[in-house]
Amino acid sequence: MKKTLLAASLLSATMAAHAADADQATSLSSVIVTATRTSITTDEALSSVSVITRADIERLQPASVRDLLVGLPGVAFTQAGGQGQLSTLFLRGTNSTHVLVLIDGVRIGAVGAGLPAFEQIPVDQIERIELVRGPRSSLYGADAMGGVIQIFTRHGAQDGKLDPSLSVSTGSRSYLDGHAGLSGGDSHAWFNAGLGGQYTAGINACRVGAAELGVACFADQPDHDAYRNWNGMANGGYHWDNGTELAATWLRSKNFVEYDGSPYGGNQAVNQQQVAGARLSFAPLDAWKVTLNAGQSRDDNATYFQGDYSDLFTPLTYYPRTPVGHTYSRRNQASWQNDITLDANQLLTAGVDYQQEHIDSDTGYLRSTREDTGVYAQYMGTFGRNEVQLSARHDHNGQFGNHNTGSAAWGYAFDHGLRLSASYGTAFHAPTFNDIYYPFGLGNPDLKPEKSRSGELGLSQAQGTWNWAVNVYQTTITDLITLDENFVPQNISQARIRGLEGQFGINLDGWQVQSYLTLMQPKNREGAYDGNLLPRRPEQTARVDVDRSFGAFGVGATFFASGKAYDDQANLHRLGGYATTDLRASYAFLPGWRIEAKLANAFDRNYETAYYFNQPGRTWFLTLRYSPAAR
Repeated sequence: MKKTLLAASLLSATMAAHAADADQATSLSSVIVTATRTSITTDEALSSVSVITRADIERLQPASVRDLLVGLPGVAFTQAGGQGQLSTLFLRGTNSTHVLVLIDGVRIGAVGAGLPAFEQIPVDQIERIELVRGPRSSLYGADAMGGVIQIFTRHGAQDGKLDPSLSVSTGSRSYLDGHAGLSGGDSHAWFNAGLGGQYTAGINACRVGAAELGVACFADQPDHDAYRNWNGMANGGYHWDNGTELAATWLRSKNFVEYDGSPYGGNQAVNQQQVAGARLSFAPLDAWKVTLNAGQSRDDNATYFQGDYSDLFTPLTYYPRTPVGHTYSRRNQASWQNDITLDANQLLTAGVDYQQEHIDSDTGYLRSTREDTGVYAQYMGTFGRNEVQLSARHDHNGQFGNHNTGSAAWGYAFDHGLRLSASYGTAFHAPTFNDIYYPFGLGNPDLKPEKSRSGELGLSQAQGTWNWAVNVYQTTITDLITLDENFVPQNISQARIRGLEGQFGINLDGWQVQSYLTLMQPKNREGAYDGNLLPRRPEQTARVDVDRSFGAFGVGATFFASGKAYDDQANLHRLGGYATTDLRASYAFLPGWRIEAKLANAFDRNYETAYYFNQPGRTWFLTLRYSPAAR
């Protein structure tokens, strides 16, 4: 493993040497909105940002959102089995509930567990993903402790044409995937709609032997755990000549997934996730833009145990705990944002956010509803080579009272695209309903909100054909919530996370290469576990994507390596380091039409990201795709 990570580092260093002779023209930067809640370029962001475009998605041929994000700087994923099984993301070593996930501006994540269902989000419906690392509570409120991920659904082109899209895939383990869509628009209006589905016979999610050891699914059920998903999406909008814009979005995903937890089989979860939102923006004055947002996210879960509907709880089946039976949650949200141009290089943003969370369950919670109102302000200014960003926010949580957060960032632009940045920010996370009210004594009503302080220093450079960035940071979390040996959540006094992230990309003689490296120390700083690694956070990860086009043909590979991690606070259950290789190819045989092939985990490596949960071995995929963007 050390040799693999060293090789990835040496590869980045070698490419950096070649880049010294590359074209020095300044490259065009992507426009992002997640970092500041306003439209800026990636060059203007004083935070570590990753952007995944639709072109990247089609090039990488992912089967899930996890395939897109794993290995990016600061990102670690845990999956309790194969395709469709519970996926949790740890960003910069923080808890899996410490990342805020938005779909078209609407906050998602089950109210009970506080987890976004990454495994339920259909890749075919995604246009782009923006990932912002570091605390963002001063702009978004609770949960944005490790960072923010915003997923944008596919958008209709405003070229006066109707554009259909189609993809059909097959693969190992009876894998089937299909998507059909239609989009269009003109200079004023646009729309996009799509339907899709996915099926796989799956793998045995839980390794045999779990029952004897009393770990993972606590049962030996050596069978294949199938997964199927149905999804639909629609969005549209209208833009008036005076700049007023009205837009709406809707996404629904329903999946059926078998899981291990009984030696008799017949265990299945039926999950539904729905997101709907609307946005109105207009300018009362030339220097004042108003944006009004309203949305709702819903999660519905019904679980069947040994083939029968269950109203019981088996909290040890998954981690974090999820209720078995029927659970329904919704999150209503609204915001009012004002962007005021103070000068040509100065912008003031101020607004109000409102959120109401509600949960229903067969077993009932002692409390089912809570609200949060946040008031925030942000100032961004550029003075010569210096750039400043300041933000502050006050949240009133109906259950946990008042919380104040803030951040300050400074950047300095040197010649040749070189930029230095420094930032400091605070954040908080309110305990979830499951943390507090989980039945049978597995909740802790005395939990306190988690708080964090983070400092970061970054150096980056972007030129015509290459770019690189290095960021170092430290995050201290007070009252971090973890599970004790009885699976009851507890506040530990302090955790400290130190990390270094590097990335390098280049287009050289037709080769497109992007590499990432994360070195991290996510440490517990309390009592008997002082100095231990926080569970499921590897200390090292590395990823290299290499792609090349030869006329109508394209080839590529992704190399990913992860260091060891532990599955528990005591660091007794070791998750060994591993490395995987994905190979891919494509052939554009007609305008817009393409055949794609992918071999994931080509060398059939055996590994675990959660103790005693299996991961897929070598897997092949074959796809026929029609995409107007490829014409």
